[in-house]
Amino acid sequence: MPNRPVPRITIKDLARELGMSVATVARAFHEGAAIAAETRALVLSRAAALGYQPNALARGMITRHTRIVGVVVSDLHNPFYPDALARLSEALQQAGCNMMLVTGGGRPGHPKAGGEMAALRLLLSYQPECVIILATTLSSAGAEACAAAGTPLLYLNRFPAAATAASSIVCDNAGGAAALTRHLLDRGARRPAFIGGLEDSSTQAERRSGFLSVCAERGIAPREHPAGAFSYEAGQEAALALLQGPEAPDALLCASDILALGALETARHRLGLRVPEALLVAGFDDIPMAAWPSHALTTLRQPLDAMLRAALDWLEPVLAGLPPAPALIRLPGTLVARGSTAVTTMMLEEQECPTP
Repeated sequence: MPNRPVPRITIKDLARELGMSVATVARAFHEGAAIAAETRALVLSRAAALGYQPNALARGMITRHTRIVGVVVSDLHNPFYPDALARLSEALQQAGCNMMLVTGGGRPGHPKAGGEMAALRLLLSYQPECVIILATTLSSAGAEACAAAGTPLLYLNRFPAAATAASSIVCDNAGGAAALTRHLLDRGARRPAFIGGLEDSSTQAERRSGFLSVCAERGIAPREHPAGAFSYEAGQEAALALLQGPEAPDALLCASDILALGALETARHRLGLRVPEALLVAGFDDIPMAAWPSHALTTLRQPLDAMLRAALDWLEPVLAGLPPAPALIRLPGTLVARGSTAVTTMMLEEQECPTP
């Protein structure tokens, strides 16, 4: 016969076992609640022995503090974001919060119609303390839904196109791209090209802006190719479009590392170009694969740890029931020079990019 599931111990069971009221037992699980230390210790000891766990959702409904932080994503094909999510989840757990992840569906550059709002409605039904937008764009309707629910909104690694009461924590994308562009030009590039990702992404727009500004200050005619997605395949296609024919670019600045890896391997293995002798390649993010010896990709390392610390600082008043002050926080990244831009693979140069 199949084993029957063990019945879950409820707070009523625990109260009956201890001969106490449910209210007294409940107070034992709330820090700062009015209850004698001896009584609290007795309740917690018996709860541990019986395997009782407080219902966090039920407690949140009572206290109006769920300790849930909602995170909305759509593009997890870019390796930067799974790593960012793992580190964000760890940071939130250390702060006593739980992360609830929802996705808008679809694939890079091809969002699922209505997916964002359906995911957001599901998330808001759990009454999260706040919503963090990561690896996706949020429509004005989505931002309005959060505002109507009284749920603070934080954009991490992006910012909204329209002015809102939300806060944003981002890398200095324009400054980082400008530093990378100067790096390429200082190493002899005269025909640089920019490979962009999603055109409606704030990270794409700022990195493109940094590239174009340096080309203008150096008197260089820029080239660019909108890949349409932050993906390996998009990088391959962009490299094929740019590098075949006369007067091809001699340097590629890609809006993300995964784009750069697609372009780098296409240049080497499909077009027979030597990197860095015939072509310089740089990316943005510093995903783990960028440092692999087979790639040795020059890139801009995002200040992810500093961004997460800033996110926790923003979250602190939210958890205390206070409205956060809207802010746009830009943090400098670090240029990491590797073998794809004429630095030998045995060398590594790192330089923090100053924020203007």
